[in-house]
This record gives sequence, structure tokens and C-alpha cells, in this order.
Amino acid sequence: MAGVRLTYDTSDLRSASRRFERLEDGARDPLPLMQDIAAALESSTLRRFEEERGPDGVGWQKSVRARNEGGKTLTDQGHLADSINSSADRRRAVVGTNLIYAGVHQDGAEIHARAGGRLVFAIGNQLIFAKKVTIPARPFLGVDAGDEQEIGDIVGDFIAGRLGSGLGGAA
Repeated sequence: MAGVRLTYDTSDLRSASRRFERLEDGARDPLPLMQDIAAALESSTLRRFEEERGPDGVGWQKSVRARNEGGKTLTDQGHLADSINSSADRRRAVVGTNLIYAGVHQDGAEIHARAGGRLVFAIGNQLIFAKKVTIPARPFLGVDAGDEQEIGDIVGDFIAGRLGSGLGGAA
């Protein structure tokens, strides 16, 4: 009767264990991951200014200035787009702006003149007088389906980079 022999090689397990240790190290310090996500979201936000559409895919209502003078809505002098910035820490990725009027453009607003007076503003060379002005929402901040896909890819690449290129070799 022939003998039977079973051999078990643990070198693959040691290699896998090292990869999981690197993954665990990445979980302890996810700052590089969060920075990559923040940068991707900043880029996506700036693309919305080029495309003149919100994260929901809906185009922004054309501004009176852009309609009368040409150009793009929310980009007359480019201050709002130029103010978009991102930051990250170990727990979050943040994209935003510190401009005081950004919320008005993001959420929309109705502005009323004080005490029965009139609002005065210029469009081109023409002065406009009004008791109230309605500014439609033109959301530029948010996460769309493309952003979700990109975030998933960034996380996948991060994990793959920590685990290496397969469990059979020595990465």
C-alpha cells in the first residue's frame, strides 16, 4: 500500500499577514486616503463651474449677467470658483469655500430691501432698482454618482496598494 503525505507551506500565510498589517497601518492613518478623496471632490466641484450644472446633473438657471453680457453663470470674475478648496484629516474630506455669498448661490435666496427702500444694483451699464431680488439655487457643492464611483475607486486603490498584488508573492 502506497503512503500518503500532506505538506502545508505557510509562506503564503506570512506574506498575507504582512499585507494585512500594511492594511491595518493604513486604517490607523487614513490621512493620505482622505486627502485623495478631498482632492477628487475639489476637482469635481470645479468641473461643475465649467459645465454650469449641479451635482444632481441639472443645469444652473442662466444668470441675468451671463445672459446679457455673455460668459458663464457664477463665473463673472471667477472669485467663487477660485475660492473652492479642500482639506482632510484622518476622519473626513472637506470641500468648500469661505466666501460669505457662497451659500446664497448654493441654496438660493430672496433678498428684500430694508424699510420700504429699494435695492440698487448694476447689470452691465444699467442700474436696476427693486424691492426684492430672488436668486435661484445653483448648487455647486455635493457628491454625484461619478464622485461616488471615483471615491470607491480611490478606496479600492488604497486597499490594493496596502495589500499588494496578490497573496501568492512577496510584495
